Amino acid sequence: MTDQSLSHPWLVVRIYRFYRDGFRQMTVGRTLWKIIFIKLFIMFAVLKCFFFPDFLATQFTTDAQRADYVIEQLTQSAPGSVQPVKGE
Repeated sequence: MTDQSLSHPWLVVRIYRFYRDGFRQMTVGRTLWKIIFIKLFIMFAVLKCFFFPDFLATQFTTDAQRADYVIEQLTQSAPGSVQPVKGE
């Protein structure tokens, strides 16, 4: 009696091999993936410098002030929200 599980590779291994072989045979796809990675780099690395300045560093001088501001922003209620009444 042969063990059938040994003759068939695990599902994860089969999926890995499927994608590995597919990426090896790509020609146009490699170029497209390079373009995608370049775009992602531009979006997250370059644009972050221009559109997302370090707000906390420019507004506060110490870490304690920064921490207090963050805690205050996280714990304040949203405008228009109803606060539950104690005892209900």
